[in-house]
Amino acid sequence: MSLTRSFTFAALFATLSTAAAAGPIPGVRGIDHIGFTVPDADAAVTFFHDVIGCEEAFRFGPIKDEQGTLMQDLVNVNPRAEIQHIVMMRCGQGANIELFQYASPDQRDAIPKNSDIGGHHIAFYVKDLPAALARAKELGVKTFMGPFAVNEGPAAGQSITYVLTPWGMQLELISYPKGMAYEKKAKVKLWAPASR
Repeated sequence: MSLTRSFTFAALFATLSTAAAAGPIPGVRGIDHIGFTVPDADAAVTFFHDVIGCEEAFRFGPIKDEQGTLMQDLVNVNPRAEIQHIVMMRCGQGANIELFQYASPDQRDAIPKNSDIGGHHIAFYVKDLPAALARAKELGVKTFMGPFAVNEGPAAGQSITYVLTPWGMQLELISYPKGMAYEKKAKVKLWAPASR
């Protein structure tokens, strides 16, 4: 790690420690949505509808600023970036998802792996993981090893399988119908669907 990066982290932690004394951001109620950028909004909507069962709620766009810095100031992207489409989708009992389709002069199309900084995935709870995985395969979705059962530690009781969207984004299918081991003594419990 470079000295500059170490100093930057030290300064950040010092600032956060001072601010933490006043408490976190007030009024947080939960995760409203998870947003991510896709290469083709219509194709992504079709995938999330046909494979995951999400429903489109609404869409809008384009949003751009041909001469000013709105895009940079608002969402931290290139000032000439354009959000061509934004689509909000409802997915079961959990958080919503927001699909962005951007055009930008500096746009990268490499999708990070889970091991990369900024790596990510979205996990969808399913009631019957073997049935969900079988259907994903029937639909031609690329799947990985699984269902993989976790039998030890705080997450014991869950089973998972990773799948890929057609554009290479990682999704996880997860199920824990009898709960997870950590729940027996937990003061803080994770969100779980009302009916597992």
